[in-house]
Amino acid sequence: MKLTPHSLVPAASLAALFIAASSQAQPIIAEHYPAGAEGLKAATLPPPGLYLRDYNFFYTSDKFKNGPSDFELFGYVNAPRLVWMTPVKILGANYGMDVIVPFGSMDYKINGAWHDYFGLGDIEVEPLLLSWHLAKFDFSAGYAFWAPTGDYNSHKVSMIAQGFWSHMITAGATWYPDSEKTIAVSILNRYEFGHEQQDTHNTPGQVYTLEAGVSKTVIKNLDLGVIGYYQQQTTTDSGPSADPMLDRKFGVGPEISGFCPKLGIFASLRYAYEFGARDRPEGHLFTLTLTKRF
Repeated sequence: MKLTPHSLVPAASLAALFIAASSQAQPIIAEHYPAGAEGLKAATLPPPGLYLRDYNFFYTSDKFKNGPSDFELFGYVNAPRLVWMTPVKILGANYGMDVIVPFGSMDYKINGAWHDYFGLGDIEVEPLLLSWHLAKFDFSAGYAFWAPTGDYNSHKVSMIAQGFWSHMITAGATWYPDSEKTIAVSILNRYEFGHEQQDTHNTPGQVYTLEAGVSKTVIKNLDLGVIGYYQQQTTTDSGPSADPMLDRKFGVGPEISGFCPKLGIFASLRYAYEFGARDRPEGHLFTLTLTKRF
């Protein structure tokens, strides 16, 4: 079983949060969703039950595409997520919902000066989760929104507080080619759009995110595989100080995931190497997730 928060997670992409940080005011960041939060079997949701899932994101970078040359950062985000999948059926799918309250810290250097940040993030609420389980496929769909409840300040670079409401629609599928379901191929699509940002009066552009993974069960309760993601801003920001560029990034790397029956905990660890970035940092993302069913 795989629990995947296909439209949730910390509020804001770790690799995009520090854009244009050389300016005095925090720039607008188009997306809340962090590409790379999901990997293997990304479109598969669990059976009915109550789950607590804890996301731990570690991000490091010393490259900033179209940004300051003297740049370094290390960021950490913890995002506990409470998920309730119900036995209620809608269009043949199990209905569920979830909520996430993230917090994080960051140390970063810009133009030779070091800064730090710690604070609470924007709360994510997903009132609609739909999950289908068929013989060869799992399908999922959902709608989520973020509320600007975090420690936002237009004069500071924040990892998880962005100062605007946003919405996201998600749809994906996991395919099992063999009858034993030891091989899984997953694709998860997300599309996000936001409202005007507090203080700056800028409105973020829309963002498309694709996450994919291919895995193989090597022994009972243990999967190995490769994950990848692509995140692309599809429309430009608007407002008095909007950035005209369309941000993007790619990431790829390995993942190991498994279940410990004695502890009753599902865990996954993945690493993503980023490349092809535009107008954002380019670095290394490590993600550890722990899931407990109650």
